[in-house]
Amino acid sequence: MSFRYLFVMCLFYSTLTLAQTPAKLTWWNPKQSDINALEGQGWPTGVQAPYDRLPAEAEKTVPKAVWNLSRHSAGMMIRFRASTDQIVVRYQVKGNQSMPHMPATGVSGVDLYAGNSDGDWLWCMGKYAFGDTIQYRFTGLTPNDNYHQKGREYRLYLPLYTAVQWLEIGVPEGVTLTPLPVRMDPPIVIYGTSIAHGACASRPGMAWTAILGRKLDRPVINLGFSGNGRMEKEVVDFLPQLNARLFVLDCLPNLVSMVNTDAAEVHNRILNTVRTLRQKYPTTPILLTDHAGYTDGEMIATRKKLYQDANDIQSKAYAQLKSEGIRNLYTLPISAIHLDNDAMVDGTHPTDLGMVQYADAYERVIRQILKEPAGSLSTTRPRTQYRDARIYDWEARHRDVLAMNKTNPPRIAFIGNSITHFWGGEPKSPRADGVDSWQSVLDPLGVKNLGYGWDRIENVLWRVYHGELDGYPLQQAVLMIGTNNLQLNTNDEIVEGLKQLVEAIQVRQPQADILMIGILPRRNEEGRLAKLNDQIARLAGSVNATFAQPGPVFLKADGKIDESLFSDGLHPNAEGYRRLAQALKPYLKPMPAPVVTPATSKRKR
Repeated sequence: MSFRYLFVMCLFYSTLTLAQTPAKLTWWNPKQSDINALEGQGWPTGVQAPYDRLPAEAEKTVPKAVWNLSRHSAGMMIRFRASTDQIVVRYQVKGNQSMPHMPATGVSGVDLYAGNSDGDWLWCMGKYAFGDTIQYRFTGLTPNDNYHQKGREYRLYLPLYTAVQWLEIGVPEGVTLTPLPVRMDPPIVIYGTSIAHGACASRPGMAWTAILGRKLDRPVINLGFSGNGRMEKEVVDFLPQLNARLFVLDCLPNLVSMVNTDAAEVHNRILNTVRTLRQKYPTTPILLTDHAGYTDGEMIATRKKLYQDANDIQSKAYAQLKSEGIRNLYTLPISAIHLDNDAMVDGTHPTDLGMVQYADAYERVIRQILKEPAGSLSTTRPRTQYRDARIYDWEARHRDVLAMNKTNPPRIAFIGNSITHFWGGEPKSPRADGVDSWQSVLDPLGVKNLGYGWDRIENVLWRVYHGELDGYPLQQAVLMIGTNNLQLNTNDEIVEGLKQLVEAIQVRQPQADILMIGILPRRNEEGRLAKLNDQIARLAGSVNATFAQPGPVFLKADGKIDESLFSDGLHPNAEGYRRLAQALKPYLKPMPAPVVTPATSKRKR
């Protein structure tokens, strides 16, 4: 064996040893943070233990079994951002770490997902060790995407069937871990049985409630209680304390006749639960879910009769409630859930396959209820984004827009991408290239800036679905979006996305006029954009919107862009914005004339 070979092998093993040496870590305890980064906890204050699902006062009234199960952290997740190649989670739990029909990774494990720049959620594999202190080590992570160096968002799902006593997240020294606050969307509140609780997912992120939260990109509060969830008044009385976007009642699996609850009692519990919620929330949607059945139901007739009878009782209760005039009450029938024969572990509790099928069924019906359709094209599926964190934080801007809408809502909303975002106006941007023209033309008309840098059509669709046009009367929506889709989508896909976006705006602001602006010309795309804008003009006619084409003010006689009006061949400079403002001014709704009353007329004389 040569000296050179020995030297190379020694160098290899020494390098390998160094690579495997754990980094020195800095630890963060989410419950000691100034920012509440724990999502999915209905009562963030007033709890006995940090990760309880019911407030401390519930111990005196709810059944003992429900109280004990409420100590489990099912449905909770911790949100944070970091640019790192490794994350370590250590924690202690109280209770059994595994069950005969459910692995420890689901019962007492954690689950980590990472977001990319385009709003997709990527699962992270971690090596785990169970003991008095449980540890998950996630290594070899890609710290960030190519768009930015600020790191990515992580979502850590907590154990489904144990009580977390304490938990810490470690990152290498020198790495900045930024807690992300609980999102502002009202949550979907799910009250149910062990199937909602999480049995028998292989890991927390595979519970159907967690899958649904990712599909809809909304907070979810999991109030599933294994062997319980029976609509007892003592439990139901706590539900109105939660301001939900939607209440889901999935309780029939534990209200079948085998648990000694007769048909009349089940019927009355359904009525009383819905009425209790309606008394506090007259319009919040409520979804009643059928018993999804047993996968052995076709072989064992008595089992089949159990869920058929339960569904029949709920169907009659639903009909009675509708006859009482209760609106925004919906059902998810067993036929729409339609679990496969292999979708359950024991004939009752879902496998991961069953969890996915549950979530798919819920997504379909909830999108209909909330009027949030999602198509098959990328332009028709709502997505967040995080592409240019060097200039601004996308989620923080969304929070700023929602806050502005509460105190100083727009009369005219200018909705777009960076071309709008970096023009001027409120909410303020760290970059503004056309402040003078915005102030002179748009501010006097009550225009607010709902532009986000790097946005595509699907990102605007997400923003519309998540409240940016809710809660105030808009007179005009100005829409200029699509240039960032050019490299990813065909013209037809862009037009289809715009069609769905306009329809979403019309649902939320039916009285508002919609002005669709042709996509501005950009370097080397002039010819394609001319054809695309012809399609957008035809779309505007079909959806009862006005179309404006200011693009020609940016073109020279040969049809190419006038570079002197742009900073980079895409974004207008100050002079370009001045010309754009003048081209759009005739299309913007003027301020209404002041109402002259006899009193004001007399004062003028």
